[in-house]
Amino acid sequence: MAGQRILMIVGDFGEDYEIMVPFQALLAVGHTVHAVCPGKKTGDTIATAIHDFEGQQTYSEKRGHNFALNADFDTIDAASYDALLIPGGRAPEYLRLDPRVIAAVRHFFDARKPVAAICHGAQILAAAKVLEGRTASAYPACRFDVELAGGRYAEIAIDAAVTDGNLVTAPAWPAHPAWIAQFLAVLGTRIVHRGDMQAAA
Repeated sequence: MAGQRILMIVGDFGEDYEIMVPFQALLAVGHTVHAVCPGKKTGDTIATAIHDFEGQQTYSEKRGHNFALNADFDTIDAASYDALLIPGGRAPEYLRLDPRVIAAVRHFFDARKPVAAICHGAQILAAAKVLEGRTASAYPACRFDVELAGGRYAEIAIDAAVTDGNLVTAPAWPAHPAWIAQFLAVLGTRIVHRGDMQAAA
């Protein structure tokens, strides 16, 4: 089966790991991922930020990498994609102000396509009004965004993820193994290990 087409919406000072890791992991298993940013074109870059948990009351923030976009936001058609991915960081707080972003997000929920959001990505989901009656995780500071949007906040470990139908969410990048694995399951991606193949033979 051919890989699926996944739209990833990013912006300046999105979280570095939450952009880089799922982008590369999904490509590695054969999916197509188009990373887009309002106001930027294919080949432009966004500046990422590294959020870390170092014992203070909230995460620390450091400058990350320059991440190159491989598609043009102005020309994408959400209907041509099979799934949506929303990283966290500081980008969601202003990306949610763009009505085109909101319209794209609503398309994926209206069509019941797979959606993965992590950390502050819940701010976009809340703004799109797609969390009513849904269970979702997010960075703990975004709990009120989830609840005020009518969602049920999943209070889970920072390295855990939760799936509610087509929606897969997690608190922050330490959850990548669980979050990406659950997203792959919702996508219908099956990874077969050599030992599994030998056992089936």
